[in-house]
Amino acid sequence: MHQTHLNRFRAGFTLLEILLVLVLVSLASVAVISTLPTNAKDESKKQAQSLYQRLLLLNEEAMLSGRDYGLRVDEKKSTYYLMTLESEGWKKLNIEQIPYETKVEESATISLALGGSSWNDDRLFKPDGLFNDELFDDLFEKKKLPPPQIFIVSSGEVTPFTVSIYPRQGDEEQDAWKVTAKENGQIVLLAPGESLDES
Repeated sequence: MHQTHLNRFRAGFTLLEILLVLVLVSLASVAVISTLPTNAKDESKKQAQSLYQRLLLLNEEAMLSGRDYGLRVDEKKSTYYLMTLESEGWKKLNIEQIPYETKVEESATISLALGGSSWNDDRLFKPDGLFNDELFDDLFEKKKLPPPQIFIVSSGEVTPFTVSIYPRQGDEEQDAWKVTAKENGQIVLLAPGESLDES
């Protein structure tokens, strides 16, 4: 008699135990999901913030160390490159926490617009620009890095530019996070829909 009484209590879980397990599982799920980028918009924001922080550091480093730095954006490869100017020419950036090459995530797109009238001549940056490269092939090594499109110089000046990072399926005007350098050299980060006047 006593044995059957004990078996009745061991037969299953109580409603309270089941509810407790469900609460714990849902809390664990929320914790895991909240650490992952939820969508391409979050990824674009993360990439833009990363570029913004790196450029601020380089701008500060340029003024402190008296060195010049550059940024080159390759829209086709969705990649940007950070460089430093040495006596032999442009070299890969060699600062511990800042990588030379960064590819934005598959879900995002990167685009560059140079600001100011003096920067609108694309021929400066195209291979078939102002000079015929074939004439110089013998004089220069072919592994030379292409020059940056944006200059961050030791005087505190920065080429006026806007780098937009936005979801591949999105719209540049409405969905882009923008890293922008004003004419005065100040670098700002703009959220989607935000303009320079508001910042």
